[in-house]
Amino acid sequence: MNYKLRSLVAATITGSLMLGLAQHASADSTTDIVNALITKGVLTEEEGALLTKGRDSEIDTQKKKEKKFSSGKVGGAVNIRGYLQVRNTTMLGGDDVGVNLFSDRSVGNDRSLGDQDKNFLIRRARVILFGDIGERLYYYIQPDFASSTGDTGNIAQLRDAYGDLKLTKDNVHRIRVGQSKVPYGFENLQSSQNRLALDRADALNSAVKDERDLGAFYYYTPLETQALFKEIGKLGLKHSGDYGQFAFGAYNGQGANQRERNDNYHMVARYTHPWKTESGQIYEAGIQAYTGDYVPVSVSSSTSQYRRRDPISGVISGATPGIAAEGRNGFKDERVGVSFMMYPQPFGLQAEWNWGKTPGLDIAANEIQQKSLNGGYIQAMYKIDNFQVFDTNGTLIPFVKWQYFDGYNKAESNAAQNKVNDWEIGAEWQIAPEVELVAYYHRMKRSNLVRGASAANAALGGPSTDYEVFNADALRVQLQYNF
Repeated sequence: MNYKLRSLVAATITGSLMLGLAQHASADSTTDIVNALITKGVLTEEEGALLTKGRDSEIDTQKKKEKKFSSGKVGGAVNIRGYLQVRNTTMLGGDDVGVNLFSDRSVGNDRSLGDQDKNFLIRRARVILFGDIGERLYYYIQPDFASSTGDTGNIAQLRDAYGDLKLTKDNVHRIRVGQSKVPYGFENLQSSQNRLALDRADALNSAVKDERDLGAFYYYTPLETQALFKEIGKLGLKHSGDYGQFAFGAYNGQGANQRERNDNYHMVARYTHPWKTESGQIYEAGIQAYTGDYVPVSVSSSTSQYRRRDPISGVISGATPGIAAEGRNGFKDERVGVSFMMYPQPFGLQAEWNWGKTPGLDIAANEIQQKSLNGGYIQAMYKIDNFQVFDTNGTLIPFVKWQYFDGYNKAESNAAQNKVNDWEIGAEWQIAPEVELVAYYHRMKRSNLVRGASAANAALGGPSTDYEVFNADALRVQLQYNF
């Protein structure tokens, strides 16, 4: 090859090399061109080596960068998963008045208050982004696309957004900072994707709004506990996830996506101990507690007005509650709870109970005061594997759950009193890993926490005052897609 032609080829290849670098090309197209020209005798091997000198190290560097953002790769993953829950409720009987289940708008009839009587309802639509970035950071971001505000449903709202700083690479010691679940209670930490009953028990779920808050939490999970947690998960035994064998932290205290209302942190601690017997049966027992000052919301304003019967005159009228003097900057909000889990192998038991102090509405005094509470639940279940219908081969888990609560829901309007004595009897059918169906009979005896009673509503047979106790029977069904 004459000198001018070789110079032209070299310039062309060099230009291609520079363009590839500018575009961050991951494939070594320049090297392929050089090799082809050597094969055809256009370039000598020495000339080709000179043109591609240093290219191998550049390719390795680029591939490492791309690996950080490739799905499913440890050390820099962007993983996506999620689930969708669609519910339907059929009222079977009970009191012939408005029925409201504040945690599920599909439960209602034609006399229900607020935005009840939805029939079909998208309860959750979660998309989760998660993964490891390097050896020290794990991140987790979860929005929900089935939230509602006013009469508008299916809007996006942030549920989780946090990072885990791994103090040790083996994940024994880590610190979680951001909005995440507060380590209080087993069922509160258990994902709705894994839970049997459609709703968490009021007694413990009332501790933290949406189970989450903004804060910082230290988690300690020894390697043997990590291994047992993973085994529980692989066996499909309805675990709560790894929230540490020991946890301790501080959080704002007003609940997820809520503005902090006082200069006071809530403090929480939890210890849980799982163990496995020689027969292979796995158990877990835990204790948890938190303390802080909580400022009730939706009080002393037009939006907090409710209808009550005056204890002296007996007249029903609208009332706006005040706040006891000692609670102007927040009432004492503290609880201690115990948890027990006998994982279904095949028979299982799950139980929790808690006691504490909380702000609550005293209707007679028309005032938010310091109140006490107690309550919990007991659930029995039986896991049947290889449950076959048509050509499916899934898992059926019949269960029965009783819950009781004598307390107040601090995060609901006016921190209203909530009395609950419910039974749930049904089953979850895991048709396939990606599809689950839950159906059960729900016997409700509970306070109606949804405001909206009126004289006009009462004339139609609905409640005449707010926060009344109602009895109702319902068939509740949920279809869940996992992806």
